Amino acid sequence: MVKSFPGFGPVGPLLVTPDEFDDPNHLELGCLINGEQIEKDKTSNMVFPVPELIARLSAITPPLPGDVNFAGTPPGVEIGRSPQQLLAPGDEVIGYVRGVGEMRHVLVSDH
Repeated sequence: MVKSFPGFGPVGPLLVTPDEFDDPNHLELGCLINGEQIEKDKTSNMVFPVPELIARLSAITPPLPGDVNFAGTPPGVEIGRSPQQLLAPGDEVIGYVRGVGEMRHVLVSDH
């Protein structure tokens, strides 16, 4: 749900196609917050395999050229962490896909 707030769509600086990987269903995804590894796992360990996610979404809404689907990493459920680590202004979030690249974001206050 969080990935679909208006104005929130972390994409780029590039997109790649599945044919650029030996096994696109076994990619390492990860996230660091202020340099601490928070999430790290393989797409093969996701609750639903990527092809199934696409099939489920396609059953609800027709896919169009250029559409991007957002999904989290397998262990990336903040509610399951103890203690919870909520983001604050000034925090740096780095998301990556091993072999593709990373994105860095520094949070700012909307006030």
